[in-house]
Amino acid sequence: MERTAVTASTKVSGRTPLAALRSFARQAQRAAGVRGEVCILLATDAEIQRLNRKFRGQDRATDVLSFPAARGGDIAISTAKAQAQARRHGHATGEEIKILILHGMLHLAGYDHERDNGRMARREERLRRQLRLPAGLISRGDNARSRSKP
Repeated sequence: MERTAVTASTKVSGRTPLAALRSFARQAQRAAGVRGEVCILLATDAEIQRLNRKFRGQDRATDVLSFPAARGGDIAISTAKAQAQARRHGHATGEEIKILILHGMLHLAGYDHERDNGRMARREERLRRQLRLPAGLISRGDNARSRSKP
């Protein structure tokens, strides 16, 4: 059974309620083909930095981290990074969080944009259009080196 939970340890600004993000996350999970339970944490930069340092050895905040499991996995998203990226690209913070959710789901599905010769980028672009999202992370080149699986 697929199940997606979204929790926030920080305030999410904008007009996208957590219920709408949960609904989108379920859609993205199905579209990416991720089976099992997925937990998504909307976190502060400090929390993301701590996770990035602990699991990837990189002592800095990033926009999204994915932690695959045998079935499903966890995604952590920096709301501060999402807000900044949304402003930079001219859309709502909620839309940016959705872009980050989709990107994280693709990592949970086994994609790795750092090593797959564009396979993840093509899949992200296709799903982004299907889910009616603005330009995806890989295609716009945001912070590309800092996003990956631990």
